[in-house]
Amino acid sequence: QVQLVESGGGLVQAGGSLRLACAASGNIFSINAMGWYRQAPGKQRELVATITITSGGSTNYADSVKGRFTISRDNAKNTVYLRMNSLEPRDTAVYYCAARRPMSRVSLTEGYEYWGQGTQVTVSL
Repeated sequence: QVQLVESGGGLVQAGGSLRLACAASGNIFSINAMGWYRQAPGKQRELVATITITSGGSTNYADSVKGRFTISRDNAKNTVYLRMNSLEPRDTAVYYCAARRPMSRVSLTEGYEYWGQGTQVTVSL
C-alpha cells in the first residue's frame, strides 16, 4: 500500500499563489507516476497535472492550468509539489494527490489507484 498526504491548501485571493505538497510513504518503490486531481462541488474529478517518478520527470497538464501551474518532484524526499500561480475562482476545489504503478499499455493520465485525503483550495474575489 502507498499512503499520500497533501498539504498547503488554503484561502487565497484571486491572482494569488499557493504551493501544494504531497508526501508519499509505504511501498513507494512500486510507483512510477504521481499526479494532482481536483474536484469542485457538483463537478467531476478532473486531472490537473502528472509527473513521472522515472523517465526524467515528464509532465502533463490540463489545458485549463497550462502556464499557471507547475508540477515538480523531489524523489529524495518522496514528495511532489504543485505550484499554482494566478489563481482564479474557478480553481476552487479539493485537490487530491494520486499515484500509480507501472501499467502496460495504459496512459500516464489513467490508472491512478492510490489517493490522498485531499486539501481544500479556495480562491476568493
